[in-house]
Amino acid sequence: MLVYQLPAKHSPARVKAWRRLQRIGAVALKNSAYILPNRPEAREDFEWIRTEIIGIGGQALVLGADALDPPTLLEITDLFRAARSQDFEQIREEAQRLADRWRSRAAKGSARRRLVQTLRRLRERFRDAEALDYFDAPRRAEAAKVLDELDRTVRGGVTMATRPTPAAHALDAARYRGRVWLTRSRPGVDRMSSAWLIRRFIDPKAAFAFGEPSGKAGMIPFDMFGAEFGHHGASCTFETIARRFGIRDPAVAWLGRIVHDLDLKEDTYDLPEKAAVGRMIEGLRRMYHEDRTLLGQGMAMFEALYQSYGEYGARPKQRSRKGNRS
Repeated sequence: MLVYQLPAKHSPARVKAWRRLQRIGAVALKNSAYILPNRPEAREDFEWIRTEIIGIGGQALVLGADALDPPTLLEITDLFRAARSQDFEQIREEAQRLADRWRSRAAKGSARRRLVQTLRRLRERFRDAEALDYFDAPRRAEAAKVLDELDRTVRGGVTMATRPTPAAHALDAARYRGRVWLTRSRPGVDRMSSAWLIRRFIDPKAAFAFGEPSGKAGMIPFDMFGAEFGHHGASCTFETIARRFGIRDPAVAWLGRIVHDLDLKEDTYDLPEKAAVGRMIEGLRRMYHEDRTLLGQGMAMFEALYQSYGEYGARPKQRSRKGNRS
């Protein structure tokens, strides 16, 4: 639970805080009391917003709360379902209108491209809402059905969900060397793994800083709202960076599947290592409170995971020609 109070003169800050809370899927109990399921990622998001509120002279607390009786718990989960159902219903209605326009216009050329782009944005909005659907909102299945039917109509039987995304031209890593990469405080799975990926494949001497982009020109933001190297569509930041820089290492792809499910709270790949990696990251976050130390320890953990991939046979292990000696 996040409980906060802002000075009366800071109405723009009030709107900004409200928008942040909407993006992370929090629902309101009262005007200035918001809740999320008690998960490490939720606590991290609330702590980030709390820091912003205090920074402009407000007051904020992050609390752990329990519902004391089943009816109260049901009332709270219904708040989450109602919020996400509204999101899914808006998506379903827009998808239905798009389908009607498609049929009426028999779109061709530039009109067809615009409709396809709109459909792609709807699909991304659906995935964003799905990532925040903690309690299975009832309208999700209806929205998914309309989108899938529209996909098949527009793409001749191949849905966006199954069609592979064309690989974009890979960025030149040399242009990103000697730079400082900026991210949020209290690194979690996506920021730890992304920082490791940057150091290992883009710039071995990359430096990292923590904070907000404002007033920090020249730094490269990652895993922040609106950043080029952040969440895009169904991809977490780690996947975005690997794709943008054309990193094809199979061990990176394996790590990406683990990071994807942990960061987006999904079971898309459901690898057996997922639970253990999640527990280790939570342990690191409890052990280390200084951002640089926490990030460094997380990067070391991902390097160890990367090196371990050879044990699965995909990466041949280096063996001494002299053999083992005791």
